[in-house]
Amino acid sequence: MNGTVQQASGAEPGAQTQRRPGRWLALSVLVLAVLLVAVDATVLGLATPYISEDLKPSGTQLLWIGDVYSFVIAGLLVSMGSLGDRVGRKKLLLLGSVAFGLVSVLNAYATTPELMIVARALLGVAGATLMPATLALIRNLFHDPRERSLAIGIWGATASAGTAVGPVVGGFLLEHFWWGSVFLINLPVMAVLVLVGVKLLPESRNPEPGPWDLTSVALSLVGMVAVVYAVKEAASHGPGLTAGAVALLGAAALYGFVRRQLTLPVPLLNMRLFRDRGFSGAVLADLLTILGLAGVVFFLSQYLQLVQGRGPLEAGLAELPAAVGAVSAGLVAGTLARRFSVRAVVSGGLAAIGLGLGALTLLDRTTGYPLLGAALLVVGVGAGFSFTVTADVILSGVPKEQAGAASAVSETAYELGAALGIALLGSVVTGVYAGFTAPAGTPPDIADAAHDSLGGAVEASSALPDPGPLLDAARTAFVDGVALAAGLGAAVLLAASAAAWVLLRGRKL
Repeated sequence: MNGTVQQASGAEPGAQTQRRPGRWLALSVLVLAVLLVAVDATVLGLATPYISEDLKPSGTQLLWIGDVYSFVIAGLLVSMGSLGDRVGRKKLLLLGSVAFGLVSVLNAYATTPELMIVARALLGVAGATLMPATLALIRNLFHDPRERSLAIGIWGATASAGTAVGPVVGGFLLEHFWWGSVFLINLPVMAVLVLVGVKLLPESRNPEPGPWDLTSVALSLVGMVAVVYAVKEAASHGPGLTAGAVALLGAAALYGFVRRQLTLPVPLLNMRLFRDRGFSGAVLADLLTILGLAGVVFFLSQYLQLVQGRGPLEAGLAELPAAVGAVSAGLVAGTLARRFSVRAVVSGGLAAIGLGLGALTLLDRTTGYPLLGAALLVVGVGAGFSFTVTADVILSGVPKEQAGAASAVSETAYELGAALGIALLGSVVTGVYAGFTAPAGTPPDIADAAHDSLGGAVEASSALPDPGPLLDAARTAFVDGVALAAGLGAAVLLAASAAAWVLLRGRKL
């Protein structure tokens, strides 16, 4: 396996003669899809207070709205990546783009928390077709390793830019329109992507794909969703019979999936890829990175708006340093990895994220922006280094015929980490928050509403003659929860940095 990986990571035969005309224009279409997904993820966090006020979800429903997208997409990414290898990555990308736009309308006009959760789940189904297809098409567009590293850097930088564009555009829309408008911005982007992509993108697929095994698809979906749900349930309500039973179901399904892949002549996912230490190390780094980040970032927009009283546009602008850092680092990550080493860049990036999250443990209700902005900048630089290089390692380590499935592994690690991060660290925030003591004399119905979520506390307190004491108690508890989650996230990232240093030893681009 190591020989295969090293051969794949070097210049491919005929790389100089296989440079496809128009490949950089085609890349612009692919990064448009990435930008769309990144914007969609970030605007949800900014819109959460408005969704909370309008749909009145419980604290648990609010977490589901935040993470059900990741649950579904994590369960389907491997299957969709493999499907793209079989039916054509361009075809799957364009069909998924149309579905993503249509389901965005359902998200925008959801009228109940339950409908919003269903709409987010359907968006996950559509989203599962997009990210693996974009990375796989890059693998097939760019045969020269250095060009591919630059293309992946641009791909990663665009994803990071989406984290900047999302809050700013979303903040503008939220100040002038209702919260559903943040989903409707997907429609014009999707229209451009489809119309231009039809002409510019080349079709690519595995010439000998084998059948798409529906049993493997079902095992993958059931296993991933069940395991993540069990973790979320245990984190929210403590270990119990339900969580244990669902966890066993998920573990059994994933075990069955792995066994089946090892016996199929043409598996959905070549499990033998994980025998390579570098491939496994890159996937683990992705998973732990986003796990440490997601639970904290999900609540950061609420902190800026509901604790510090910033408007949505101002809150979006306040989060810009993370995107600036990630874009800058992503564009130079490949060059630095070749000059120094892969493990130095990835481990250093992970350590930087850990230190940035560690600084967020100092948050209180009156924290000045310099500390917050500096911490976000450090986090962004670290994420740009780590994500860009690990994506390059994963893609360059497989034959291009399997690019879709390998890309899906990278994206699955990302989405699974996001789901687990929101479930675990998000549950830490809500657990600490739910334990605050309402001021004496607060009516029970108002106290119950305030304990559901910080948005609920802001709305419920408006019925009190003096809302100050209740809001003070709720905001203090929320900040305490975010600070504790940031500390746990920092510990996860520093551990990931140490693991990457060991697993990526000797790895080169």
